[in-house]
Order: sequence, then C-alpha cells, then structure tokens
Amino acid sequence: LVLLALGGCASYQFGSSSLYPIGIRTVHVPVVRNDTFRHDLGPQLTDALVAEIERRTPYKVVGDPNADSVLQCTITGQTKTVLTETKSDDPRALDTSVSVAVNWLSRDGHRLMQNSVAAMEFDTIGFSQSTRFVPEAGQSIDTANLEAVQRLASRIVSQMESRW
Repeated sequence: LVLLALGGCASYQFGSSSLYPIGIRTVHVPVVRNDTFRHDLGPQLTDALVAEIERRTPYKVVGDPNADSVLQCTITGQTKTVLTETKSDDPRALDTSVSVAVNWLSRDGHRLMQNSVAAMEFDTIGFSQSTRFVPEAGQSIDTANLEAVQRLASRIVSQMESRW
C-alpha cells in the first residue's frame, strides 16, 4: 500500500522547478521580428529575453531551432504620446509604449504559454508596456524604449511558468 502511495507521487516536483512545464530543458529564441520603424527594438528584446530566461528559469537558451521549445516574438507596435507641453508647445513629458505578440511552442507544436483570459484559438498572447520620459531631464525615447523592452522581457518570462 505504501509503494502504491509513493508511486502516485512520482511525477510530483519540489522547489522552483515545479513552476515550469515538465520535459522542457532548452529554449530557442530567434531574433525578435520587428514590425515598427524603431529597428533597434528587435535585437534589444531578444537580448533581454535571453538574459531573463537564463537568469530566472531552469532552461538553457540554445541557438538550435530543434530545441525542446521555441519562443517566438513579434514587436507589433511602438507609439509615443505627448502628455504635457510647455507654453511654446515643446513636449515636456511623454509616454512610449511597445506592444509584442508572443508564442511559446514545444518541439511538437504544443502551446506552452497560455493566457487564462484569452480564448484558446488565438495563436499569440499580447503584451504591452508603457514608460514615461521627460526630455527636459535628459531622458530620451531610446532609454525609455529600452526600459519598456526590459520590463516586457520580465513579464514574458514570468508567463513561461506553468498554470496551476
């Protein structure tokens, strides 16, 4: 009877490894496709994703497309919005927003990342991140976009955890 009870718990995992799908050890992260005019965003998000995956998950990022899984991302939009202006119509505070479509697939094509809100027929999960910057304080859209990309990478990697 004891052996049967222990056998039933054989696939149970302890520790942080229980947060991630079983059977996935490697992740291939191709260069992020960028559909915007800010051409530096794709490589920046790719680098940020690789760093976050290596730092926070048990996965190894590999260059082989035949890895256990593939994390596909496309930057779908980047906008800049003026929030306040000076009396001479110069922008004082602005928001920049970066939007990304993400799909994480196993080698056999099974979706590993799921959104509990969206229906299952959607191929990708959308993420968006806004960041505020003030040019008068020496901040630029490039530094704001980099901050948005780093926050996006963190949010995307957080979604790689298994659902309860």
